[in-house]
Amino acid sequence: MNNEPLAAEIRPKDLKGFVGQRHLVGEGKPLRIAIENHQIFSMIFWGPPGVGKTTLARIIAKEAQAELFELSAVSAGKDDIRKIISSNNPTLIKKILFLDEIHRFNKMQQDFLLPYVESGALTLIGATTENPSFEVIAPLLSRCRVFVLNELDDKECEEIIKRCLKILKAKMSKEAKEWLVNLANGDARQAITMIDNAHTLYGKLTIENLKNTLQNSYLRFDKKGEEHYNTISAFIKSMRASNVDAALYYLARMVKAGEDPKFIARRMVIFASEDVGIANSNALLLANQVFDTVTKVGYPECSIALAHGVVYLAKSEKNRSAYDGLQAALKDVETYGNLPIPLSLRNATTKLMDEIGYGKGYEMYSKESLLPDKIKDKKYFKDLKKK
Repeated sequence: MNNEPLAAEIRPKDLKGFVGQRHLVGEGKPLRIAIENHQIFSMIFWGPPGVGKTTLARIIAKEAQAELFELSAVSAGKDDIRKIISSNNPTLIKKILFLDEIHRFNKMQQDFLLPYVESGALTLIGATTENPSFEVIAPLLSRCRVFVLNELDDKECEEIIKRCLKILKAKMSKEAKEWLVNLANGDARQAITMIDNAHTLYGKLTIENLKNTLQNSYLRFDKKGEEHYNTISAFIKSMRASNVDAALYYLARMVKAGEDPKFIARRMVIFASEDVGIANSNALLLANQVFDTVTKVGYPECSIALAHGVVYLAKSEKNRSAYDGLQAALKDVETYGNLPIPLSLRNATTKLMDEIGYGKGYEMYSKESLLPDKIKDKKYFKDLKKK
């Protein structure tokens, strides 16, 4: 009988079995080329949970025939790095440190790590769900390439589920698969763990059994990981629903657990633009003031400022028009690429440009579309107010 967790059993050992991140590891893509040519350098993987950061690090180490050391910045310290540096494996000439949640390393710890990365004694692969520009010191960041990993799309999640079912020799209805894909929301780890837990406890993978795994306290795994993301998700969704009490409750849970207050405040800044939006533009100002207060004050007093901001954001009217408009425009940019900009909007910086029509017909307050011809009738901004 194999007692290995399903997540470990299903984890691919090479790029051939890796699912997702085609923009990085697809044929001819930058990270794939580096891995295949054994050109391993320090890098940071930035992306949401369950999208393959750890798996990619292990594949890279295997392909490079390097010794891989895995640490979590939540619990690791300087002594752990010293032990890695002093260790010696004569058969492996390269040492790779995979540092999960690198944003949890404070400035002093990152300063300590820097010379080893700089000298090549360690090749660093950091993983973070936070923008590394904010959380990684500039000297260390400048010595790493940052790769952005995306959430898995529905087809990729379905492929992960299919592999799980094959290993477990189990079946799942189309409706159950669709339900799980929707719940996982691009997080493969979430999908795999729910399948593993439901199969272990109930045998059959029905929607009801999958739902029951969410309610069973026995299944509260990886509190520093999944509970962390579940709580921030509940926090955001409570503010979105203008449910002040629920938002304060989830804030209290994060404060009590010692969550990084900058992490909470940063999410509030994003929420102010994404959800409150143009319904109350002052929300963005207040959220930034909360973030500034958090960085200056710290716990425990900064929790008061966080509560102040949460109540304000939750009670504000909501309008996602700006966010929705941007997403629609981004989709067209991805679909059509760099469409030709109308000549009237181009800047005639040379005589030749002027002769061929650059800037011709430009009107400062034109009522014309101003979009490229192919999409000239598109309307991205739809001011639909939502409370």
